[in-house]
Amino acid sequence: MASSFAFKARTLAFPITLLLSLPLLPGCKEEAAPARQQAAAPPAAVFVARVERQAISRGADFVGRVEAIDKVDIAARVTGFLQARHFNEGDAIKSGQLLFTLEQPPFAAEVALRRAQVDSARADLANASTQVARGRELVKTNAIPQATLDDRITAEADAKAKVAAAEAQLQQAEINYGYTEIRAPFDGRAGRSPLSPGNVVSPSSGTLVTIVRDDPTRITFPVTQRQVLQFRRDGGADASERIKVRVRLPDGTMLDSTGRFEFIDVTTNRTTDSVLVQALIPNPQRFLVDGQAVSVVVEAGEPEQAIVIPQSALQIDQAGSFVLIVGTENKVEVKRIKTARGLGGQLVVTEGLEIGQLVITEGVQRARPGAVVAPQPAPNVPSGAMPGAAQRRG
Repeated sequence: MASSFAFKARTLAFPITLLLSLPLLPGCKEEAAPARQQAAAPPAAVFVARVERQAISRGADFVGRVEAIDKVDIAARVTGFLQARHFNEGDAIKSGQLLFTLEQPPFAAEVALRRAQVDSARADLANASTQVARGRELVKTNAIPQATLDDRITAEADAKAKVAAAEAQLQQAEINYGYTEIRAPFDGRAGRSPLSPGNVVSPSSGTLVTIVRDDPTRITFPVTQRQVLQFRRDGGADASERIKVRVRLPDGTMLDSTGRFEFIDVTTNRTTDSVLVQALIPNPQRFLVDGQAVSVVVEAGEPEQAIVIPQSALQIDQAGSFVLIVGTENKVEVKRIKTARGLGGQLVVTEGLEIGQLVITEGVQRARPGAVVAPQPAPNVPSGAMPGAAQRRG
């Protein structure tokens, strides 16, 4: 009986063991699948830039202010109704162009009145001159006393004075009539015109429009005496001609035009030990506007060849500055570098990189030393631009 029971138990145990072992097989497959998928994950994509030498110039950056060469606030010089405006705000204006017309009939009438007074005064003078001539003849025959002739001479002189006064009043009336047409004094651009036709304007009405000549334009900026001395040394004997002045626009791009020094002040600011420098720069596209604050880049001497990398590639840790490069088999490597600040914020590498190496400029957070990455050419970002600050690690 006991042996029969033991046989049945062993017989039942085999199927149970088999059944318990069957669910483990799919489970093992499910756990192994993620491991294979993880091993097959594609390399992280990063942007890289090839290390090359570029021509950089010696110089410095300054903050300057744009100043128009010519700027005038047009105002009325006589009182009258503003009849017409002959331009649109923002238009290019030519020298002598008619800008405003004031109501002219009152001034034309004043001119006519003054002209009639001149004619009357001249007629009185002619009569007085005739009386003097006749008196001179009568005095010779004692027909009239000398006193009468003297009175006639005095009357003639008074008539001459009245003619001169009348002519001066006529001239003033003609000048005022001319002021009814307001014209541009030079080529430039018209600003905002706050008064519309129909308003009464006068010298106290303020500015009718501002005319600005903005091509070329001036840029003024303070420079320390030390920098002025360095510019002159780098530029040589003809420093003013060899020094180039460029402008960085608010979007970070450089203005195509290159300017030159026009004036260096003869006095020094005692507080800052700096002198005011004035540069003249072409502005054909009107990117520079009077009163605008701009970044001024002054270049001196001949350009030099140097390795320049984007600012976004620089990283910093406790050991100093470094960059990540893509080495053999697309593996990430760490390169310790030494840098210097170049003109216009350029990041110049003085030690640690070689020509042709691929520096990771974007995606450094996905790159780890020794890991395999998928390098892609970086977009055209100017070397030394500031798309992102230097990243700090550990």
